Amino acid sequence: MKRAIIAPPALAPAALDELKAWLAITTSSEDSTLTALLNAALETCEAFTGLMPLEAGCEEVLPADTCWRALQTRPVQAVTGVEGIPPEGARFALAPADYAIDLDADGGAHVRIVNPGAAGRVAVRFTAGLAPDWAGLPDGVRHGVIRLAAEAYRRRDGEGQGLSPPAAIVALWRPWRRMRVA
Repeated sequence: MKRAIIAPPALAPAALDELKAWLAITTSSEDSTLTALLNAALETCEAFTGLMPLEAGCEEVLPADTCWRALQTRPVQAVTGVEGIPPEGARFALAPADYAIDLDADGGAHVRIVNPGAAGRVAVRFTAGLAPDWAGLPDGVRHGVIRLAAEAYRRRDGEGQGLSPPAAIVALWRPWRRMRVA
């Protein structure tokens, strides 16, 4: 299932300040580049750990059947709504009695549609993320994001190098890594 970000996380100015301090940059001329690198590092962190670092509003589309379906994004903080998507026509809100939600202790969420009505699919809206803001991120996660963004900045002119985390960053993120069996 493909996730859509409905309300992206706000990257605090403190994150940019922390990265600039790490790189010893005192001007604001490269702020947009550094912010883009921070966002890329956050995405890499999520890809590696399996956990969305900063809270964001998300949506996943699932089949409208009576089976329990797992949301792919973790950790889910709250499911905020479920909309039916009919084959033709506009979306419609499902009543809370028409679906069931199960939030796991490990941040997973499952949704089961009890009464789909005319919907062939459903859009599940939810909030997910380890922390509500930059300051709330665990130190290892936050420091790994800063180091990865700094590494990408330093090798920005290199050729053929992706944004895969070096061993020092992997060591910071490994305690947060969640593996899933597909």
